[in-house]
Amino acid sequence: MISIEDFRTKLELELVNPVKRTEMDINVTDLNRPGMQFCGFYEYFASERPQVIGKVEMTYLSSLPSEERCKTLERYMSYNIPCIVCCWGMQPPQELIDLAKERDIPVFISKVKTTKFSLAAIMYLNRMLAPHVTRHGVLVDVYGVGVLLTGESGVGKSEAALELIKRGHQLAADDVVDICRVADDRLIGESPETIRHFMEIRGIGIIDIRAMYGVGAVVLSKSIDMVIHLEKWDSAKEYDRLGLTEEKETILGVEVPYQVMPVKPGRNLAIIIEVAARNLSLKRMGYSAAHELDRRLNEMIARQD
Repeated sequence: MISIEDFRTKLELELVNPVKRTEMDINVTDLNRPGMQFCGFYEYFASERPQVIGKVEMTYLSSLPSEERCKTLERYMSYNIPCIVCCWGMQPPQELIDLAKERDIPVFISKVKTTKFSLAAIMYLNRMLAPHVTRHGVLVDVYGVGVLLTGESGVGKSEAALELIKRGHQLAADDVVDICRVADDRLIGESPETIRHFMEIRGIGIIDIRAMYGVGAVVLSKSIDMVIHLEKWDSAKEYDRLGLTEEKETILGVEVPYQVMPVKPGRNLAIIIEVAARNLSLKRMGYSAAHELDRRLNEMIARQD
Protein backbone atom coordinates (compact mmCIF):
# COMPACT_ATOMS: atom_id res chain seq x y z
CA MET A 1 0.00 0.00 0.00
CA ILE A 2 1.24 3.47 -0.94
CA SER A 3 0.10 6.64 0.80
CA ILE A 4 -1.63 9.02 -1.62
CA GLU A 5 -0.22 12.07 0.17
CA ASP A 6 3.31 10.67 0.20
CA PHE A 7 3.04 9.74 -3.50
CA ARG A 8 1.84 13.24 -4.33
CA THR A 9 4.46 15.01 -2.22
CA LYS A 10 7.52 12.96 -3.15
CA LEU A 11 6.79 13.08 -6.90
CA GLU A 12 5.62 16.72 -6.82
CA LEU A 13 2.15 16.03 -8.22
CA GLU A 14 -1.14 17.90 -8.15
CA LEU A 15 -4.21 15.95 -7.08
CA VAL A 16 -7.08 16.86 -9.42
CA ASN A 17 -10.05 15.17 -7.72
CA PRO A 18 -10.88 14.62 -4.04
CA VAL A 19 -10.70 10.99 -2.90
CA LYS A 20 -12.09 9.27 0.17
CA ARG A 21 -9.25 6.78 0.66
CA THR A 22 -5.78 7.63 1.89
CA GLU A 23 -3.81 4.74 0.35
CA MET A 24 -3.44 3.12 -3.06
CA ASP A 25 -3.15 -0.63 -3.56
CA ILE A 26 0.17 -0.71 -5.45
CA ASN A 27 2.36 -3.80 -5.16
CA VAL A 28 4.49 -3.58 -8.31
CA THR A 29 7.38 -1.28 -9.18
CA ASP A 30 6.35 -0.58 -12.76
CA LEU A 31 3.98 1.69 -14.67
CA ASN A 32 1.50 1.28 -17.53
CA ARG A 33 0.81 3.63 -20.44
CA PRO A 34 -2.76 2.88 -21.59
CA GLY A 35 -2.39 3.64 -25.32
CA MET A 36 -3.39 0.11 -26.39
CA GLN A 37 -6.31 0.09 -23.95
CA PHE A 38 -7.70 3.33 -25.39
CA CYS A 39 -7.62 1.56 -28.78
CA GLY A 40 -9.63 -1.35 -27.35
CA PHE A 41 -6.94 -3.97 -26.63
CA TYR A 42 -7.30 -5.31 -23.07
CA GLU A 43 -5.85 -8.81 -23.27
CA TYR A 44 -2.64 -7.88 -21.42
CA PHE A 45 -3.81 -4.83 -19.48
CA ALA A 46 -1.61 -4.21 -16.41
CA SER A 47 -4.41 -2.54 -14.46
CA GLU A 48 -2.64 -3.08 -11.12
CA ARG A 49 0.06 -0.55 -12.05
CA PRO A 50 -0.12 3.25 -11.82
CA GLN A 51 -1.43 4.54 -15.16
CA VAL A 52 0.62 7.21 -16.93
CA ILE A 53 -0.91 9.34 -19.69
CA GLY A 54 1.53 11.14 -21.94
CA LYS A 55 1.14 13.35 -25.00
CA VAL A 56 0.34 10.45 -27.33
CA GLU A 57 -2.48 9.06 -25.18
CA MET A 58 -3.91 12.52 -24.43
CA THR A 59 -3.82 13.53 -28.11
CA TYR A 60 -5.68 10.37 -29.05
CA LEU A 61 -8.35 10.95 -26.39
CA SER A 62 -8.77 14.55 -27.51
CA SER A 63 -9.30 13.42 -31.11
CA LEU A 64 -12.28 11.24 -30.18
CA PRO A 65 -15.86 12.53 -30.27
CA SER A 66 -17.23 13.17 -26.79
CA GLU A 67 -19.57 10.16 -26.80
CA GLU A 68 -16.88 7.74 -28.00
CA ARG A 69 -14.34 9.20 -25.53
CA CYS A 70 -16.80 8.60 -22.71
CA LYS A 71 -17.33 4.95 -23.74
CA THR A 72 -13.56 4.41 -24.05
CA LEU A 73 -12.89 5.82 -20.59
CA GLU A 74 -15.82 3.95 -19.01
CA ARG A 75 -14.41 0.62 -20.16
CA TYR A 76 -10.87 1.63 -19.20
CA MET A 77 -11.83 2.78 -15.70
CA SER A 78 -14.05 -0.21 -14.99
CA TYR A 79 -10.83 -1.98 -13.96
CA ASN A 80 -9.35 -1.66 -10.49
CA ILE A 81 -6.85 1.11 -11.30
CA PRO A 82 -4.74 2.44 -8.39
CA CYS A 83 -4.22 5.93 -9.86
CA ILE A 84 -3.80 7.96 -13.06
CA VAL A 85 -1.04 10.50 -13.73
CA CYS A 86 -1.21 13.02 -16.60
CA CYS A 87 2.24 14.31 -17.55
CA TRP A 88 3.47 17.52 -19.25
CA GLY A 89 1.05 19.51 -17.05
CA MET A 90 -1.86 18.41 -19.26
CA GLN A 91 -5.39 18.69 -17.91
CA PRO A 92 -7.31 15.39 -18.04
CA PRO A 93 -10.66 15.32 -19.92
CA GLN A 94 -13.70 16.12 -17.84
CA GLU A 95 -15.13 12.65 -18.57
CA LEU A 96 -12.05 11.09 -16.94
CA ILE A 97 -12.36 13.30 -13.86
CA ASP A 98 -16.08 12.50 -13.45
CA LEU A 99 -15.48 8.75 -13.73
CA ALA A 100 -12.55 8.99 -11.29
CA LYS A 101 -14.79 10.69 -8.72
CA GLU A 102 -17.38 7.93 -9.08
CA ARG A 103 -14.82 5.15 -8.66
CA ASP A 104 -12.66 6.98 -6.08
CA ILE A 105 -9.56 6.82 -8.30
CA PRO A 106 -6.96 9.55 -7.62
CA VAL A 107 -5.96 11.54 -10.71
CA PHE A 108 -2.70 13.49 -10.61
CA ILE A 109 -1.02 16.03 -12.86
CA SER A 110 2.76 16.08 -13.26
CA LYS A 111 4.45 19.12 -14.78
CA VAL A 112 7.45 17.13 -16.05
CA LYS A 113 7.94 15.03 -19.18
CA THR A 114 6.52 11.52 -19.27
CA THR A 115 9.98 9.90 -19.37
CA LYS A 116 11.28 11.97 -16.47
CA PHE A 117 8.22 11.25 -14.35
CA SER A 118 8.34 7.52 -15.16
CA LEU A 119 11.98 7.30 -14.03
CA ALA A 120 11.25 9.15 -10.77
CA ALA A 121 8.12 7.09 -10.09
CA ILE A 122 9.85 3.73 -10.66
CA MET A 123 12.71 4.75 -8.36
CA TYR A 124 10.19 5.87 -5.73
CA LEU A 125 8.19 2.63 -5.95
CA ASN A 126 11.38 0.55 -5.83
CA ARG A 127 12.28 2.29 -2.60
CA MET A 128 8.83 2.12 -1.00
CA LEU A 129 8.07 -1.49 -1.95
CA ALA A 130 11.53 -2.89 -1.21
CA PRO A 131 11.82 -5.38 1.69
CA HIS A 132 12.52 -3.52 4.95
CA VAL A 133 14.00 -4.42 8.31
CA THR A 134 15.01 -2.36 11.35
CA ARG A 135 18.32 -2.98 13.12
CA HIS A 136 19.84 -1.58 16.29
CA GLY A 137 23.16 0.02 15.43
CA VAL A 138 24.96 3.01 13.95
CA LEU A 139 25.48 3.60 10.22
CA VAL A 140 28.39 5.80 9.10
CA ASP A 141 29.97 6.71 5.79
CA VAL A 142 33.74 6.11 6.07
CA TYR A 143 35.73 6.96 2.93
CA GLY A 144 32.65 6.18 0.83
CA VAL A 145 32.11 2.80 2.52
CA GLY A 146 28.87 2.33 4.43
CA VAL A 147 29.79 0.77 7.80
CA LEU A 148 27.06 -0.60 10.07
CA LEU A 149 28.28 -0.75 13.68
CA THR A 150 26.43 -3.29 15.81
CA GLY A 151 26.87 -4.58 19.35
CA GLU A 152 25.31 -4.61 22.77
CA SER A 153 23.98 -1.38 24.27
CA GLY A 154 26.77 0.60 25.91
CA VAL A 155 29.64 -1.07 24.07
CA GLY A 156 30.68 2.23 22.45
CA LYS A 157 29.03 2.37 19.02
CA SER A 158 27.94 6.01 19.26
CA GLU A 159 31.26 7.11 20.76
CA ALA A 160 33.16 5.45 17.89
CA ALA A 161 30.82 7.10 15.37
CA LEU A 162 31.29 10.49 17.06
CA GLU A 163 35.07 10.17 16.75
CA LEU A 164 34.66 9.27 13.07
CA ILE A 165 32.50 12.37 12.53
CA LYS A 166 35.20 14.51 14.14
CA ARG A 167 37.65 12.98 11.66
CA GLY A 168 35.53 14.13 8.72
CA HIS A 169 33.23 11.18 8.09
CA GLN A 170 29.41 11.25 7.93
CA LEU A 171 26.61 9.93 10.11
CA ALA A 172 23.62 8.28 8.44
CA ALA A 173 21.79 6.81 11.45
CA ASP A 174 22.29 6.33 15.17
CA ASP A 175 20.62 3.75 17.42
CA VAL A 176 17.89 2.75 14.90
CA VAL A 177 18.73 1.92 11.28
CA ASP A 178 15.96 1.32 8.73
CA ILE A 179 17.36 -1.05 6.09
CA CYS A 180 15.79 -1.76 2.71
CA ARG A 181 16.95 -3.98 -0.15
CA VAL A 182 16.88 -1.84 -3.29
CA ALA A 183 18.52 -4.47 -5.52
CA ASP A 184 19.44 -8.15 -5.35
CA ASP A 185 22.87 -7.27 -3.95
CA ARG A 186 22.43 -3.78 -2.50
CA LEU A 187 21.17 -2.57 0.87
CA ILE A 188 20.40 1.02 1.83
CA GLY A 189 20.16 2.23 5.42
CA GLU A 190 18.74 5.44 6.83
CA SER A 191 17.50 6.91 10.07
CA PRO A 192 13.80 7.28 10.97
CA GLU A 193 12.79 10.87 10.26
CA THR A 194 11.92 11.68 13.89
CA ILE A 195 15.46 10.97 15.17
CA ARG A 196 17.43 11.88 12.04
CA HIS A 197 20.78 13.61 12.75
CA PHE A 198 20.42 13.08 16.51
CA MET A 199 22.83 11.01 18.60
CA GLU A 200 22.73 9.80 22.21
CA ILE A 201 25.97 10.04 24.19
CA ARG A 202 25.86 8.57 27.67
CA GLY A 203 26.71 11.19 30.30
CA ILE A 204 25.80 14.07 27.96
CA GLY A 205 22.43 13.16 26.49
CA ILE A 206 21.03 13.91 23.04
CA ILE A 207 23.11 15.98 20.61
CA ASP A 208 22.29 17.27 17.12
CA ILE A 209 25.16 16.28 14.81
CA ARG A 210 24.06 18.53 11.95
CA ALA A 211 23.77 21.59 14.18
CA MET A 212 27.03 20.85 15.99
CA TYR A 213 29.31 19.76 13.13
CA GLY A 214 27.55 21.16 10.06
CA VAL A 215 25.51 19.73 7.20
CA GLY A 216 28.60 18.01 5.79
CA ALA A 217 28.73 15.71 8.82
CA VAL A 218 25.45 13.93 7.99
CA VAL A 219 23.99 12.01 5.08
CA LEU A 220 20.33 11.04 4.59
CA SER A 221 21.00 7.45 3.53
CA LYS A 222 23.94 5.19 2.80
CA SER A 223 24.57 1.78 1.29
CA ILE A 224 25.55 -0.92 3.79
CA ASP A 225 28.85 -2.30 2.54
CA MET A 226 30.12 -3.99 5.71
CA VAL A 227 29.04 -4.83 9.25
CA ILE A 228 31.42 -4.38 12.19
CA HIS A 229 30.23 -6.00 15.41
CA LEU A 230 31.70 -4.41 18.54
CA GLU A 231 32.03 -6.61 21.60
CA LYS A 232 33.89 -6.35 24.89
CA TRP A 233 37.32 -7.97 24.78
CA ASP A 234 37.24 -11.59 25.91
CA SER A 235 40.74 -12.83 26.76
CA ALA A 236 39.57 -16.43 26.47
CA LYS A 237 38.34 -15.92 22.90
CA GLU A 238 40.56 -16.38 19.85
CA TYR A 239 40.14 -13.42 17.48
CA ASP A 240 41.09 -13.44 13.80
CA ARG A 241 44.60 -12.01 13.43
CA LEU A 242 45.28 -12.70 9.75
CA GLY A 243 42.08 -11.99 7.85
CA LEU A 244 42.47 -14.91 5.42
CA THR A 245 38.87 -16.00 5.94
CA GLU A 246 36.04 -13.58 5.15
CA GLU A 247 32.88 -13.84 7.23
CA LYS A 248 29.50 -12.73 5.87
CA GLU A 249 26.24 -11.68 7.45
CA THR A 250 23.00 -12.07 5.55
CA ILE A 251 20.55 -9.17 5.75
CA LEU A 252 17.33 -9.42 3.74
CA GLY A 253 18.95 -12.09 1.58
CA VAL A 254 22.05 -9.98 0.81
CA GLU A 255 25.47 -11.13 2.02
CA VAL A 256 27.53 -8.34 3.61
CA PRO A 257 31.18 -8.58 4.82
CA TYR A 258 31.17 -9.07 8.60
CA GLN A 259 33.92 -8.45 11.13
CA VAL A 260 34.07 -8.78 14.92
CA MET A 261 36.01 -5.98 16.59
CA PRO A 262 36.96 -6.46 20.28
CA VAL A 263 36.73 -3.36 22.45
CA LYS A 264 39.00 -2.61 25.40
CA PRO A 265 40.60 0.52 26.93
CA GLY A 266 43.43 1.89 24.83
CA ARG A 267 42.09 0.80 21.43
CA ASN A 268 41.30 3.67 19.05
CA LEU A 269 38.16 2.31 17.44
CA ALA A 270 37.79 5.16 14.95
CA ILE A 271 41.20 4.52 13.38
CA ILE A 272 40.58 0.76 13.26
CA ILE A 273 37.20 1.29 11.55
CA GLU A 274 38.88 3.60 9.03
CA VAL A 275 41.47 0.89 8.31
CA ALA A 276 38.71 -1.71 7.92
CA ALA A 277 36.89 0.53 5.40
CA ARG A 278 40.06 1.19 3.38
CA ASN A 279 40.94 -2.52 3.48
CA LEU A 280 37.51 -3.43 2.11
CA SER A 281 38.00 -0.94 -0.75
CA LEU A 282 41.35 -2.58 -1.57
CA LYS A 283 39.75 -6.04 -1.55
CA ARG A 284 37.10 -4.82 -3.98
CA MET A 285 39.92 -3.71 -6.27
CA GLY A 286 41.41 -7.21 -6.09
CA TYR A 287 44.16 -6.71 -3.49
CA SER A 288 44.23 -8.51 -0.12
CA ALA A 289 47.18 -7.87 2.21
CA ALA A 290 46.59 -11.18 4.03
CA HIS A 291 46.63 -13.19 0.81
CA GLU A 292 49.66 -11.27 -0.46
CA LEU A 293 51.58 -12.09 2.73
CA ASP A 294 50.46 -15.71 2.48
CA ARG A 295 51.71 -15.84 -1.13
CA ARG A 296 55.11 -14.42 -0.16
CA LEU A 297 55.51 -16.90 2.71
CA ASN A 298 54.64 -19.80 0.43
CA GLU A 299 57.16 -18.60 -2.14
CA MET A 300 59.85 -18.32 0.55
CA ILE A 301 59.12 -21.83 1.83
CA ALA A 302 59.20 -23.17 -1.72
CA ARG A 303 62.63 -21.61 -2.35
CA GLN A 304 64.01 -23.19 0.85
CA ASP A 305 62.84 -26.68 -0.08
